[in-house]
Amino acid sequence: MTASYEQEALAGATGVELIVALYDAAVRFLYRAKERAEEGDVRGRREAVKKVIDILMYLQARLRPDVGGEVAASLSDFYTAMFTMTLEASHFASSEQFDAVIRCVLNVRDAWVVVARDPKAGRLLPRESRTREERFVAGSVVAAGDGEAAVSRWSA
Repeated sequence: MTASYEQEALAGATGVELIVALYDAAVRFLYRAKERAEEGDVRGRREAVKKVIDILMYLQARLRPDVGGEVAASLSDFYTAMFTMTLEASHFASSEQFDAVIRCVLNVRDAWVVVARDPKAGRLLPRESRTREERFVAGSVVAAGDGEAAVSRWSA
């Protein structure tokens, strides 16, 4: 069985790129929920909204306030607000409310894209949010004797 293009792209993604991919998925499902609301497809709207909620809950559950401090707290508040706004948009089957959620999510997604361009950003993610390769590279720093750190070039 061959892997899809998306699976191949995600296989080599960094932790930050995976976060961006989750935002992209949330936006796709928000657009789907909006379309289903406009069509009067209650079941389709609810299924799409459930996927958005699952993504938001996953992102919120992965936050580490002990590491991220105020940024993690702000993201937690953001995810809670998006959760609430998504449920309200679904309840009222409101295209305008879905558009508002989409704008907010895209705004924060774009900020993550900027972070993804910074090679140092991946090292700031909590260990469990990094890819296997990122965990290994970040964990391969060894003491160099005079207080400096040297990166080990050894790999299996």
